[in-house]
Amino acid sequence: MQWANFLAKEAATNGLSLEQTAAFAKYLKTENLGKNKAKLASELNVDIAAFTKWLGEVYDKFAQNYPELTTFNNRDKLEKLQVYLSAKYNSELDVLKPLAAMKLFKSLVVRKRLQQEAWIARRICKFLGYLPLALELVGRYLDKMPDLSLETLLKRLEKKRVEHKPVVNANSLMPDEYGIVEAFELSWEQLDENAQSFGCLLSLCALADIPLSVETIEDDKKQLNEKAIADLLELHLLQQKSKGIYRLNPLIRQLFQMKLDKSSQADEAKTKFAAMMLEIAKLIPQQLNSEDILNLTPHIPHITEVASHLSEYLGDENIITLFTKLAWFYQNQGLYQQAEPWLQRCVELTQNRLGLEHSDVATSLNNLALLYESTGRYSEAEPLLEQALELRKRLVGEEHTDVATSLSYLALIYESTGRYSEAEPLYQQALELWKRLVGEEHPLVATSLNNLAALYCYTKRYSEAEPLFEKALKLRKRLLGEQHIDVATSLNNLAQLYESTGRYNQAEPLYQQALELSKRLLGDNHPDVAISLNNLAALYRYTRRYRKAKPLFEKALRICERTLGISHPTTMTVRANYASFLREAYH
Repeated sequence: MQWANFLAKEAATNGLSLEQTAAFAKYLKTENLGKNKAKLASELNVDIAAFTKWLGEVYDKFAQNYPELTTFNNRDKLEKLQVYLSAKYNSELDVLKPLAAMKLFKSLVVRKRLQQEAWIARRICKFLGYLPLALELVGRYLDKMPDLSLETLLKRLEKKRVEHKPVVNANSLMPDEYGIVEAFELSWEQLDENAQSFGCLLSLCALADIPLSVETIEDDKKQLNEKAIADLLELHLLQQKSKGIYRLNPLIRQLFQMKLDKSSQADEAKTKFAAMMLEIAKLIPQQLNSEDILNLTPHIPHITEVASHLSEYLGDENIITLFTKLAWFYQNQGLYQQAEPWLQRCVELTQNRLGLEHSDVATSLNNLALLYESTGRYSEAEPLLEQALELRKRLVGEEHTDVATSLSYLALIYESTGRYSEAEPLYQQALELWKRLVGEEHPLVATSLNNLAALYCYTKRYSEAEPLFEKALKLRKRLLGEQHIDVATSLNNLAQLYESTGRYNQAEPLYQQALELSKRLLGDNHPDVAISLNNLAALYRYTRRYRKAKPLFEKALRICERTLGISHPTTMTVRANYASFLREAYH
């Protein structure tokens, strides 16, 4: 396959718009590699801003479908994309030299067959375009048909080409790929109905490793699925990378999808696949630990596939679950830019499918606003939270947990923008509402106590804040256990209060406990870990232990810049703290 054809296929597969495709093809054209964007934009007769915007959108679309892109560290986004696509191109459809193709064919076919029909074997290699995948498929097919002559095989391949030429043309397959199409058609006929259906179901997965654990399948279907996997592997239609991890070749995936789209079971299969991915998405917790990330990462591309291309097959009541859980996976790792599109799409879908007056619309507005708050975009968050609060009051009345949640979130925005007198009555309303609705002994009451205490600290009302912080910490330990991120938050907050009132010896062990707990639960590179590092470093600074403070400030700043960006308020705060420390320690 030619590079230009490969790029065209990738553009179509990843759903690029006409403008995005033009920018993508122009940027990655072989003769343009190394040229600057301004020159390429002028050749397309567009301004540099539009060209750069389209390329950014192209990367985002590919990153959703190819999570492997994130493994290319320390590279520009477009350089990552170029390196990844080059590797994919080289591995996907390498055309062999005739002698090398014949050598591969010999390794796949019984020697006696080749000796008897050597000339036919060479014709088969040529017919298949000297493509390793096509040769492998035909070799496996011949294994299943020990009495079939090569001459008969060639006739069958030629017949398939005539039969399927209109289908091939209609699906934008390249001439280079025709040999694989005919080989696939022969293999398809060898599969029973169950294996055919299973292959079609797998084709709905993303272009990524597919985790398939038969242990998780219901007993009545386990044997059927085990046999389907074995049959697909035997015919080289599915590859096993490691135990429980499989992969479909991109072209084989496309051919299975073509079969599915022509069948009467297409909608049923897509609904089933969407439901399977929804069940996995439900396992994503609001607070991820490193084990969660490890276990869930292989499934994320396939959940993303449903969110991107199959959301219409989700029930209305499940839209918010899948999109919110997918966003949580990124948000809780500090990957806010990757989380944001899913929360925005969730708002759009809930509004379009459920109408503007629905509780899920309010929840989706809240979720998006909280992401904006986390990234310091308070002016974008505030109107969404106000809209959600008013909607919830209309839908469920004033005495409801959803209203208490919205009051707390809106108070947080007022607090973050220095409007403490507006925040305080909302925090107090939320606390009283929680107590009435869920009782005094509840984690949400602890959170509400913590929120109000933090506001008192901002306004230097430490004697009012301390008993609330202490009560929140005790509640959280009792209700959630010692190993919970909310406990780390309470430890940090109480330590800050001790520090603010000059009780450094009491503050230090709490900061250290909070830091270790955050690292254990969130991993070493989370923004919350950076905040803990900054807090402990500040304490060391105030107690003139500069050697201990410096590496903690530096690490906190690195984490913030990498996860939040250089312009985020938290990053700027940590940077200002570090700069102030350097002036003081090394003046």
